Amino acid sequence: MQYQQLGNTGTFVSRLCLGTMTFGGKGTLFGVMGGLDQKESDTLVNQSLDAGINFIDTANVYAAGESETLLGKALGEKRKDVVLATKAFGRMGTGPNQVGVSRLALMQQVEASLKRLGTDYIDLYQIHGWDSVTPMEEALRALDDLVRQGKVRYIGVSNWAAWQIMKALGISERQGLEKFATLQAYYSLSGRDLEHEIVPLLEDQKVGLMTWSPLAGGVLSGKFSRNSHANEGRRTQFNFPPVDVEKAYDIIDVLQGIAKKHDVTVAQVALGWQLHKAYVTTVIIGAKNETQLKDNLGAVNVRLTQEDLDAIDAVSKPAELYPNWMRGMQSDRTPGTSRDWSTVAKSTF
Repeated sequence: MQYQQLGNTGTFVSRLCLGTMTFGGKGTLFGVMGGLDQKESDTLVNQSLDAGINFIDTANVYAAGESETLLGKALGEKRKDVVLATKAFGRMGTGPNQVGVSRLALMQQVEASLKRLGTDYIDLYQIHGWDSVTPMEEALRALDDLVRQGKVRYIGVSNWAAWQIMKALGISERQGLEKFATLQAYYSLSGRDLEHEIVPLLEDQKVGLMTWSPLAGGVLSGKFSRNSHANEGRRTQFNFPPVDVEKAYDIIDVLQGIAKKHDVTVAQVALGWQLHKAYVTTVIIGAKNETQLKDNLGAVNVRLTQEDLDAIDAVSKPAELYPNWMRGMQSDRTPGTSRDWSTVAKSTF
């Protein structure tokens, strides 16, 4: 297993993180993800720890808290060996304050998560989504208080836009509050939107990146191709995240060739591509069984050549958005350099 610094902290986490959305929720929407019981959850946790994973992610909303409960029991005395992450934001009841990241909600939800997880501290506590009602200062102050109380070690955020993350970092800097150490965000070869604005921000501010759904909800798992469609898996029941299917097939065609060359699976190539990105701290992998998890774990051993990376980039790279393409056309301010706009114009059109 490989390890990388968690954002700008002194803590190191495994490049693969076990995601536990598949734990619990049988008979509900979360059951489509996995619906695993305690014994099955125990098996996946132990298999991950044996492989060197020291980073596990869950959320209060996963299976209405059952995921946290199953994970806490699976860890038991091994809790001390794990960097444990969970999240808060989603609705956890019918009451008007049982959702969001207000001070009231966060203080209540952290206590509930601690109880379900069977621990007295959470290593990484993350805001799971954008709360359009709660003032950002209120949420950040509450998170800072939780760190000072010793109930939380680090804080993070998930599913926020670049401007929202930067605004929060600025508020924390100005008011002397704990800063976000990480962003958890969707990133896959079928969804590289992150690269437009968010990745440059993370690199500049030294915020770690945890990527979720790296196989695009199973599209890049190897079960799907242009000539065959899987009749099982959660994609057939829960079509998320959104994917441009035709482009995905083009990507899969390339991945199949590379996988064959290296004698690995399509999923391992898709995951391995992310592990070649320095700005990716950890890739969150989820599994329904030991076979799936073993295959995902094998991604750490995939060594892609520059030719492989170029081929993958060519078929999956998104078109540049403004102002990114404009910056590429404008002059470099390094002394002695200049751009010929006539050349740029001819190559562009």
